[in-house]
Amino acid sequence: MRLLILATMLCVSLSAQADDKVFSGPQVGEKLPEFKVRGVFDQDAGIEMDFVAKSNGKPIVLIFVHDLNRQSISMTRTLSQYTHSRVKDGLNTGVVWLDDDATEAENTLQRIRHALAKDVAVGISVDGREGPGSYGLNRKVMLTILVGKDGKVTGNFALVQPSLAADLPKILESIVAVAGGKVPKLEELEGMREGMQQRVTQDKTPNLRPYIAPVIRLNAPVEDVEKAAKELIEFVEKDNDAKRELGRIATTIINAGKLSDYGTPRAQEFLAQWAKVYGTKSKDENESTKKPDERK
Repeated sequence: MRLLILATMLCVSLSAQADDKVFSGPQVGEKLPEFKVRGVFDQDAGIEMDFVAKSNGKPIVLIFVHDLNRQSISMTRTLSQYTHSRVKDGLNTGVVWLDDDATEAENTLQRIRHALAKDVAVGISVDGREGPGSYGLNRKVMLTILVGKDGKVTGNFALVQPSLAADLPKILESIVAVAGGKVPKLEELEGMREGMQQRVTQDKTPNLRPYIAPVIRLNAPVEDVEKAAKELIEFVEKDNDAKRELGRIATTIINAGKLSDYGTPRAQEFLAQWAKVYGTKSKDENESTKKPDERK
């Protein structure tokens, strides 16, 4: 399960690297359409709800969870804990789970309930993984967070790789703009210590994004892919942590069955090769592993 979660997170992250701007959901100034979800917990269990209709024009924060991983859950929990704490100020919150298998989604939510904010309304979209058709949600992001008031979107945050330190302040500013009050400091929010510790760990991981993006760029000429792959290998061969990171990325893509989503056939050959060479293996396999032949 953990491997699948990591695979989903990495696939989303890498797929969006070639995109300059990511859009998901209605944009600022557009209508915030009503839609149905099926409640999951306690008195809401099995009941169809409409978060937008229930807000009746009052400030609202909608958190669409596209993929389950540590980053998306950490952001969802920390943000919804804050928004729910302001329910007396008229701020409404709805967490929308996106999945084609409603039964599996409910089982997952019951299993991870302890990791979600207490008493925050959670619903499974009745429209499956794509979400409400009128919303135009982007499956390549981990989270789509919408802030609204008076039936219109006032803030839109399409997060490919959610970061509490980088993204949450902007979201909080957008919320305070419609709900009033003072923008809280991150250290004042419940759950931030755990989230910041996670960020420190992530910051120690070698950044392979500038090297991998040219390899997996769609429609890239073969010679460009070859050149980018060579530069990537030259970089990781100097750093054991970089080798492990490349192996982790390539392996999780392969295990998630998403290889065909990445770049050209030649790029996919490289990813498959790197998964074998740098991915986690048994001791015997590691002893017999050779360096990749870039000109094969």
